[in-house]
Amino acid sequence: MTYLENIGAYFLMVVEMFRKPTKWAVMKTLILKDIDDLIIGSIGIVAFISFFVGGVVTIQTALNITNPLIPQYLVGFATRQSVILEFAPTFISIIMAGKVGSFITSSIGSMRVTEQIDALEVMGINAINYLVFPKFIALMLYPFVISIAMFLGILGGMAACVYGGFTSMEDYIIGIQTEFIPFHIIYAFAKTVVFAFVLATVPSFYGYFMKGGALEVGKASTTSFVWTSVIIILLNYILTQLLLS
Repeated sequence: MTYLENIGAYFLMVVEMFRKPTKWAVMKTLILKDIDDLIIGSIGIVAFISFFVGGVVTIQTALNITNPLIPQYLVGFATRQSVILEFAPTFISIIMAGKVGSFITSSIGSMRVTEQIDALEVMGINAINYLVFPKFIALMLYPFVISIAMFLGILGGMAACVYGGFTSMEDYIIGIQTEFIPFHIIYAFAKTVVFAFVLATVPSFYGYFMKGGALEVGKASTTSFVWTSVIIILLNYILTQLLLS
């Protein structure tokens, strides 16, 4: 398919996702399974990356503040701004595009290869609603993961700052509190919700419409990761212009 055909098929899939819903008794089980696979299963890697990247951001900031006239609390301020505005919502989403996106594409693609999707359609089930909608609902809990990333990123920065001897804990905490703008949290979570929608639908699209055998499942997973990341970066630019300009 051409790019325009892909875009058209994508939007048709999104519309179809909300039509002819599966029975709630079945859908509830699917949603809980996807929450376990996509959200709870991602907390470990997100926590690990957030803690240490927060520490790296703090160390790099502290090492670049060499002028003694610059107050030390700016280390905490810069870490907070970096983690909340960009690292947690955007960088983690790109990582999730690799972990969650590849999982979604490969799982749906495998069902396509083994003709399980064809069987669902023969039984009169809306396969797109059955397969994609639970993932969409599960990823609406994605802001919870990002809130953990924010907290651990700032905590990792504090640990690196204090134990590395770059500044005191008091200065770091003052920096975290300095000129805090609550709208930045709203901005970060607004981006997160949009990215969650992309993470649920774009990998599902590439898995659902793939053709071929087992080899093509791997290719579809790679393609979905690339395009999910590209779309997240583009939307990040657009949302930043709209919300922060």
